[in-house]
Formats: sequence, structure tokens, C-alpha cells
Amino acid sequence: MAPSKPSLKSAEDFLSFVNASPTPFHAVQNAKQRLEAAGFEQIKERDAWSSILHPGGKYYMTRNTSTICAFAIGAKWKSGNPIAMIGAHTDSPCLRIKPVSKKQSDGFLQVGVETYGGGLWHTWFDRDLSIAGRAMCKMDDGSFVQKLVKIDRPIMRIPTLAIHFGRQDSFEFNKETQLYPIAGLVAAELNRQGKAPGDVKKDNEEREGSESNFHPLKTPTERHHPYIVETIADDAGVSAAQIVDFEMVLYDTQKSCLGGLNNELIFSARLDNLMMSYCSTMGIISSLEDPQALDNESSIRLISLFDHEEIGSQTAQGADSNLLPAVIRRLSVLPSAESSSSDSDASYEKVHADADTVTAYEQTLSTSFLISADMAHSVHPNYPAKYDSEHRPEMNGGTVVKINANARYATNSPGIVLLQEMARRAKKASYVARAELAMAATGVPLQLFVVRNDCPCGSTIGPMLSAALGARTLDLGNPQLSMHSIRETGGAHDVEHAVNLFESFFLHYSEMGNKILVD
Repeated sequence: MAPSKPSLKSAEDFLSFVNASPTPFHAVQNAKQRLEAAGFEQIKERDAWSSILHPGGKYYMTRNTSTICAFAIGAKWKSGNPIAMIGAHTDSPCLRIKPVSKKQSDGFLQVGVETYGGGLWHTWFDRDLSIAGRAMCKMDDGSFVQKLVKIDRPIMRIPTLAIHFGRQDSFEFNKETQLYPIAGLVAAELNRQGKAPGDVKKDNEEREGSESNFHPLKTPTERHHPYIVETIADDAGVSAAQIVDFEMVLYDTQKSCLGGLNNELIFSARLDNLMMSYCSTMGIISSLEDPQALDNESSIRLISLFDHEEIGSQTAQGADSNLLPAVIRRLSVLPSAESSSSDSDASYEKVHADADTVTAYEQTLSTSFLISADMAHSVHPNYPAKYDSEHRPEMNGGTVVKINANARYATNSPGIVLLQEMARRAKKASYVARAELAMAATGVPLQLFVVRNDCPCGSTIGPMLSAALGARTLDLGNPQLSMHSIRETGGAHDVEHAVNLFESFFLHYSEMGNKILVD
């Protein structure tokens, strides 16, 4: 009998997730669909939660539709109990269309773009690019509605300069003047519109001379190439005149896929950090597959996928906002399922319950735990000297625990002890041969990483959230190569490793959390 191979089911499911998520808006939408299929109900920040939420329930909320927070409340929850949390982020470095993007030069239609985050921008040259994002549309009833947009065909490209015009040992370019994508030819667009070159100037003069329809800003079809606006409108299912504004980014139309001789690798855009967003989402869903999963649960299981990590998180929908503290504060004071309304001393118990809720937030944070899930670095075979000799994470070798003495990561020893217990109890990666699965030992592997002393170190949402909350925190992520490139590389089997690890974290935190306390 031939040896069985690790299952690629989780990796293939992740590919469908990342291919459908070119922007944070789409990532949140796809996470919502998976959560709703698992029985999660949507709630709103603006509503009072005390009359909506109840122990045993599963809920999610969004902010700006680019950040999502989902949680499941244990049936034995009591005010002040712990929360098991995983935080990740939905954004990745990209090029964003400028508010006024219409450009043309030497017969080419060009599009003005702005860099978002710290991307490896040279990797964006000579790729088949398209646009995705959200458009704000004015409907017939006067309301303004958000529409998600994803153009599936290549419409832009940033061409490199031929080597014959100057050989460079290093590829250098000006991000303001030489990073503009081309979107077509002026002549072809005029031909599509049935116009001559002089007609454009005439149209502009007539528009400027008209005062019948005042606009505080120029209309989208004036600020951008009209055909781009029409293409966005067509995908959104509205007319170009209904587009009031939009937030669009460029993305590579080449699909994410399995790679390597044995399909052991993933070649994809946005591994950082949609892989951890996906694993967080599937981890909490997997922990709730048993219909009785929450019956004996005394904690809350929570994931929060934030926008804007790549630019510092200091926005309303970023991890450095009030979002997670506000959610935890509201959850910490939720009453238990038990009611004492029929007891003779109900009023006495209510007085003491009200007094307890005054410190419920602080009690919850002191016993809670946050996993900051953001992708990690794999060892690079072409640059071995860039890595500490004892800290060289390998792809498909398990999730990486990230450590830094200067607190660029929030990991410490108690957190490592806890995570090891969760990894030991996790399901082993599944196998094609079910008989072997039955005999397989439990547990998923972990790896450790610190950056060399002579290299800079990145950071995550972990330190800022641990400082804001005071909750115990650990930083981890799956190993990858080419982080912040338009096309990154990861391990196919690490997807399942992380999902199983996160599932174990949610399943066992109530039992293990109070066994590893320092204070």
C-alpha cells in the first residue's frame, strides 16, 4: 500500500477564499458568508446588545465593512469570565487609485495610483492588473449604498523599461512618475466613443460652461477615465451616473494556486495576511461544529479581523482603535443564562450583581488571552545568512511563534507554555487514508523565530493590543517567502496546521487558561 499524502482540502479552500478577496471589503464579505453558514447572526454596534445577545449564541459585527469581529458565547458564561481571542488583519500592500486619476501621455491612457503600505513595488511591474473595491452609489430613492466591485479581466499594466535603454544592477524607479499603469490607448478610447481628438476639448469646454447641474466636486467621469467608471458601474449593477465616489485598488488577476512538484506550496497574492484571517475564521467555525460545543463553555470565543494593519492601525477600523476594547467591555458585563427573578432575595442578588459588573471588564481582561495571528518568515534558501542559525522556520513545519526582546512581538514564556498545550491537544493534519487518520497521534508542530540582531524587525497588532488591553498575548503566523510582494509563497499544509491549532485554542482555553497564571 502506497503511503498516504497529507490532505490539501484546507489549502484548496483557502485558495477559493483568497481568490475571491482582492480587498479587505471582499475578505470581510467572504468571512461573513462562512460565519453565517455556521449559524452566526449579524449585530450592529449602534444597537443595545443586552437584549440581543445571550449565552449559547453566535454573533458577528462589522465596522466600515473592512473589519469584522465574531464571537460565540458559552452557555455557562458569567459576567467577568475570560475571552479566548484571535486577532488578524484583512489588508495587504497594494496600489490604490487616486481621487483624480485621469492621465494620458504619448497616446496612452494612464491611471494615477497611490502606494498603500510597504509593498515590494518592483514586483508590480509587468503583471496583468485589474481593479476591485467598493463604490458608493446613489439609488433611485435618494439613498446611498455601497456596492462591492471586482473586475475579473486584466485592464492595466505597469510596463518596465526595456533593458536596451539602460542596464541597471538594481531595479530603481520613481514611485510618483514611473509607477503609473497604462490602461489602453487614447485612439482606441476615442474610437469606442466615436469621437475625434478635438471633440474631447469641446466637451470639456461645454461642461465647464454649464451651470445647470452644480457639483461641489468634479464628477467621477471627469476625475477618472469615463470607461473605467462605466466598467465599475457595470460590475456594480448601476449606471455610471449613479456612481458618486469609489475606493478602488489594483490587484493581480493571476489566480492563487498550488505549486511545487508535489503541490506542497501555495503561490498567491495577499498571503500576508489573508491566510491568518482565513485560518482564524475556520478555526472558530471548526470549534463549533459540535451542536453541543457551547453547552459546557464558560468563556467567549472571539476573532477580530482588522483593516489597516499595513499602515499602522491608527484608524477607526484598525487594531489601534476602540473597536476590540469596546466589544470586550460590552461582552464582559453580559449576564449569565441563570435568572434569579423568581427568588425571594432577587433584589439582594441584583444589587451584588450590579456591583460585580463595575469591575467585570478588568476581570475579563486579566484572565483572557489574545493570539495575534500574522504571517511569519520562512528561511530563504538563497539568503541563508539573513537568518539566525537556530531560528530558521521551514514551510509545512508548523505555525511559527514570533519572539522579540524589544517587544516588537508580544510573546512571552507563559504564552508559549499555553500555546504548546493547545498544539499538543490539536488534531493532527488529516490524511487521505482514513484508517491512518484513526491511528494518527494528535498534535500539530510549532516553530520558533527571532530576527538577527543586525536586522530590523517588523511588528504586528500584538504589542499595541496587549498594551491597550493588558491581556496576555502571543504573536504567531505561518511561514512564507516574498512577504509584501504581489506574489508570495507559503506552505500548503501549514493552512491545516493553523486551523487545527486555532480550533484547539478555542476548545481548550476554558480549561487551560486558569492553569497558567503568573499574577
